[in-house]
Amino acid sequence: MSRYWSPIVSKLRPYVAGEQPRIPNMVKLNTNESPYGPSPKALEAIREAADDRLRLYPDPSAMELRETIAAHFGLTAEEVFVGNGSDEVLAHVFQALLKHERPLLYPDVTYAFYSTYSLLYGVEAIEVPVDDGFRIRLEDYDRPCGAIIIPNPNAPTGIGLPLAGIEALLAAHPDAVVVIDEAYVDFGGESAIPLISTHPNLLVIQTLSKSRSLAGLRIGFALGQRPLIEALERVKDSFNSYPLDRLAQLAATAAIKDEAWFETCRRKIIASRESLGSELEALGFEVLPSQANFVFARHESRSGAALQAALRERGILVRHFAKPRISDFLRISIGTDEECARLVSALEEIFAA
Repeated sequence: MSRYWSPIVSKLRPYVAGEQPRIPNMVKLNTNESPYGPSPKALEAIREAADDRLRLYPDPSAMELRETIAAHFGLTAEEVFVGNGSDEVLAHVFQALLKHERPLLYPDVTYAFYSTYSLLYGVEAIEVPVDDGFRIRLEDYDRPCGAIIIPNPNAPTGIGLPLAGIEALLAAHPDAVVVIDEAYVDFGGESAIPLISTHPNLLVIQTLSKSRSLAGLRIGFALGQRPLIEALERVKDSFNSYPLDRLAQLAATAAIKDEAWFETCRRKIIASRESLGSELEALGFEVLPSQANFVFARHESRSGAALQAALRERGILVRHFAKPRISDFLRISIGTDEECARLVSALEEIFAA
């Protein structure tokens, strides 16, 4: 702590990102990155643009990318907002749309950045407990509130909600902004995007970090009716008019257009997730039903912290959260089949010791 800090700094609980190791040959299953590379068309777009034009500022409106996203989802470019990763998009959402006289609601077991941003931006928030099966009960959100944010599928559990439930939630709260964070929706969830046209209070957030394999470029976007998008633009242009660089915009545009590559990688990850889940259950794990590119599992006789440490000693990284209710769980990203096999082999060795 320093006497030069602003008063808010000492009150913050910064988000802790997953480890990015410098140790070679680690099996990295801790940050939900794609095990497969980006679309070759995205890489080619970067190569073609890596020239003298980098001396120029990028398009501050990212219009080509917004038009591409809009066409992909059957919207207009005016209903699309893009930012430097979905985390930046979320930051603008908290500032622009979630601070009201009544509190913001979100699950108690969920993405940790929600509590971080609530503190940072002074948003009064109430955590709504998930049930004993770690499922979000939408009936528990039937209370006065200023806004709601829910990941679907949820993180770190991977459990998804049906579209009908989201639609009922929107109808029950017509005067509150409802944000559906769909970072993992491409791996088996139901997107709320089809509800945008009939629900002016709905904002959907997605990212290209997971299913489009572009975590290293930081590209996220929000979709909603024009008044919500305009609010985000006003905040963005009061903070940073150029959030997405030229290379990111071009690569993202190419990646979204390459539907074949996206579909191939998505299907491979889903198949590997189902296979890994079955193998973990055979080893005595309880595996929550996942619609994401990870599984959330706990062993009947070993603590999550002990298993994480034992796996790291064997060159495998998984994510452990030392938090109430979930401290015995591991969040395991889906890697290649070879990486998943190495994980299972390491676990067998640990249990045999």
